[in-house]
Order: sequence, then structure tokens, then C-alpha cells
Amino acid sequence: MFELIDANIAKHITLSPQELDHFHSFLHVKKYKKKQFILQAGETSHFQGFITKGCIKNYILDEKGHEFIMYFALEDWWVGDIMSFYERKPGNLFIETIEDTELLTIDHQSNEQLLHDIPQFERFFRILIQRSAYTLQQRFFNTLSKPAEARYLEFVKKYPQVVQRVPQQLIASYIGVTPEFLSKVRAKLAKKSSKTEAGS
Repeated sequence: MFELIDANIAKHITLSPQELDHFHSFLHVKKYKKKQFILQAGETSHFQGFITKGCIKNYILDEKGHEFIMYFALEDWWVGDIMSFYERKPGNLFIETIEDTELLTIDHQSNEQLLHDIPQFERFFRILIQRSAYTLQQRFFNTLSKPAEARYLEFVKKYPQVVQRVPQQLIASYIGVTPEFLSKVRAKLAKKSSKTEAGS
């Protein structure tokens, strides 16, 4: 049950078996159906979650109600509204499942106790926050500076599993184009690929 999350943590910090058992004692399993909200704008995030099964999207809505997808997340990813969780204030993010999803969660009070009991988790969660900030920075940089085709190719290269599991219209939303435009981009790339294979 805890193998995936233990491996995730081991990438950044080393814990004893006793410390891992103590960490496990703070975790709770939460299960969600497909297209169910984990969090909505205006709510305060009361927990951080680690995905053991499923797929989610994290997004905001513009003034016209259009989705702007911040990121997708699959198994072995942490998910949540970090600012809302730590500041204890309502957030502006929507977190919604794309597939039936299962999380291991830790609530705010337990998280504070964990940081007190095992100080190494200060480093672990700091790394998560830094990586999240870097990913979002790169996301906005790509959106503002690269054409749609380049954004799609980078997305496919970086997140091949997501491409296989997320509907095309959601990928189009993430890239910042219409589904019709993305279809044209994919058809163009497929044509290039077939020509390359024919010439080799």
C-alpha cells in the first residue's frame, strides 16, 4: 500500500523503518470517482494528496468560465493547492479527477506534527514546492514564447503517459489551442513522421 509513496520519498530523503511507520500513521486513503472534484475554487485545501491510482487535472477558470489547465497528474505525483494548504485560506484552483482516483492524504494538523517529529520532511516538502514552482514557471514560459506545435511536441516528450490517458480536448486546453487546431497539428506531425519513415 505504501510502496509507491515510500519510493517517492526515498528519491529525496532517507528515513529509518521506524520513521516510515510513523509517517504512514498520518496517512489516509481517499477514493474518488471519475469527474469528481477533489477541491474547488473558494474552498480551503485541508490536505495534500499523493496519487496511488488514477489521473487528475488542476485548473483555474477565466472570467468567461473557460478552463486554463495548470497541469495533469498521474500515479506517483503529489497534488493539492499548496498556497491554500499552508496559508489556511480559500484557494482559486479546481482539482478534478479524469479517471477513478485513489489518494494517500495527509491533513494540515498531521503535516505539522510530521514536520515536528521528523524534521527531514521539511526538506522533502521544500523540494516539492520548489519543483512545483519551477514546473509552473516553465509552463508559462512555453505558453508565452513557443508556437503551438512546439508546445505539443514538448508536452508529448515530457509526459507520454498523460497523452495516452487524457482526452484530446483537455490536452488542447493545456496547450492553449482549440481541439480542432490540435487535430490539425497532430495530423501534420503524423504526415511528417510517415514521410520520414518512408524515406528511411
